Order: sequence, then structure tokens, then C-alpha cells
Amino acid sequence: MAGVFGRIKGSQKQAVECRGAVDPRALELQEAKAILSEIFRISVSEVDEMIQSRFETTCYEDIGSKG
Repeated sequence: MAGVFGRIKGSQKQAVECRGAVDPRALELQEAKAILSEIFRISVSEVDEMIQSRFETTCYEDIGSKG
């Protein structure tokens, strides 16, 4: 778990800026991705793919239930 906290500290330095200020939602998302990456022992890009896949699945389920 120590690796997660190191990544979080690093992600704070790379935080997305919104009009000159750090966007707390972007920072929270980066931290969550770092935690998932550590837990599942996968790369952050794989976490992105996992999130995208889940999002697409949810969208398709919503479309199917409406039709």
C-alpha cells in the first residue's frame, strides 16, 4: 500500500488545472485510479480501460431498458 501513497503524492504534482486552479475532481480521480492500479496490480492505463468498459456496459444497459 505504500506504493499508492507515493503515486498519490506524484499525482498531486501533475494535477489538472482548471483556470489556473487545481480541479479537485481531477485530483480525486487520479488518486482513485492510482489506488485501483495498486489493488489490482495493473497499470493506470488498464484502469482507464476498465472504467471505459464499465461505462460503455452501463450505457448499453440503460439503452436496452428504455427500448
